[in-house]
Amino acid sequence: MKLSGGCRCGAVSFEVESRTPYPYMRCYCSICRKTGGSGGYAVNLMGDAGSLEVSGAETKSVYNAVIDGKTSPAERHFCKACGSHLWLWDPRWPELVHPHAGAVDSPLPTPPEIVHIMLAFKPDWIEVPSGPGHVHFQNYPDLSIEDWHKSKGLLET
Repeated sequence: MKLSGGCRCGAVSFEVESRTPYPYMRCYCSICRKTGGSGGYAVNLMGDAGSLEVSGAETKSVYNAVIDGKTSPAERHFCKACGSHLWLWDPRWPELVHPHAGAVDSPLPTPPEIVHIMLAFKPDWIEVPSGPGHVHFQNYPDLSIEDWHKSKGLLET
């Protein structure tokens, strides 16, 4: 599925092919919460980095988070003009790019369940839904994005 998106002010836009377009995962780590200015759940899609096409790249910048005192190689791309977070790319997995679901303008399919991750880092003010259709992890989930899509019969070919 082709995902099209961009920043709030329109200076940066992108397109990327994704076999895993269901925005099913919500991350509550401090990086996702603070860089996105929200309750979290920024990186939950996966795309083919080789298919990424960007317009307005000169208005884009990159943030590398510091984790446990070390600078992460993961590049969090955002618009310098409006601050919108766009995608994450990590040289450890150069074939992948992770667009932020909130930056995607294409209609995304509704996931059959929501997986809440990194709950050990969630502040008290965030309420996390529970019950049927919600799965919880204190840290990382059991399945990768691709494996979750496969397990649900949702991996696009």
